[in-house]
Amino acid sequence: MIQYFKNINHQTVAIDKPENGSWVNVLPPLKQEEFTELADGLDIPLDFLTDSLDIDERSRFEEDDNVKLVVIKAPTENNSFNESDALYITIPIVIILTHNQILTVNSFDNEAIKKFLHTFQNRHPDNRKMMALKIFEKIIQTYMDSLKEINHRRNIVEQKLYAANRNEELLQLMRIQKSLVYFVTALRSNEMLLMKIERTNFLALNEEEKEFLQDLIVDNSQALEMANIYTNILSSTLDAFASIIANNQNEVLRRLAVITIVLTFPVLVASIYGMNVPIPYKDSPYAFYIPVFLSLVISLVIGWFFLKKKIF
Repeated sequence: MIQYFKNINHQTVAIDKPENGSWVNVLPPLKQEEFTELADGLDIPLDFLTDSLDIDERSRFEEDDNVKLVVIKAPTENNSFNESDALYITIPIVIILTHNQILTVNSFDNEAIKKFLHTFQNRHPDNRKMMALKIFEKIIQTYMDSLKEINHRRNIVEQKLYAANRNEELLQLMRIQKSLVYFVTALRSNEMLLMKIERTNFLALNEEEKEFLQDLIVDNSQALEMANIYTNILSSTLDAFASIIANNQNEVLRRLAVITIVLTFPVLVASIYGMNVPIPYKDSPYAFYIPVFLSLVISLVIGWFFLKKKIF
């Protein structure tokens, strides 16, 4: 699906075809015929449009016949039905600067482009360079918001895990950890991309735009640091819970072993007195009470010993 937007009197207006100073937004479902038509109509290399189809596409920039391509990774919620998949994944967003328009191509519906659309009425589409920088800004903001949401979910799951050690909570923490791995990898790649754009001045920025780009690099570094911190906290938490579970298991096994030992001697006494051989006091009226008394005394003595040693 292809959308065309233009800013008229600080209002976002949807138009039917691309015009000078317009924004072209390509959303799923993506069709090869639309890519071909768009590439021919705007004189764009077809592979620039199809790069977004590869979810593993790395962050990079490229130029071909004065058409500039920037691929940057953005976060989005994972709609997979597999319960072991990450809560969030990162996807490539393709930004293309043509002679008269700016294009964005998204293989998945994502929050960053929605945020940009909501503020499009404040943009100046004629300044395509600043438009690209503003998209970078929305992507970094989406990373920040997603990291805060991930940290909030982690705290909730940890509280549940403190109350009851269940596999469901551990699985949730594993999904959060996978999300953070995606974020760290993508943010590091985006950081290298932004720094390279600054160093090469790929977008031909003026001084004010360069300062804005430097602020974006700082914000991206902050998001990367947050992701690293949350990753380390989560790894430490999982290690701590693994140790707690192992200790609890050892405690249960130790108690079971003590109970087994305490019950072994009464069983031994009962087995001896149950043998079909002559035994002392077999004709006594207290023949039943003697093994019961001996079993009880032995159990109490062994139990007292373990309690004294603080083994039970």
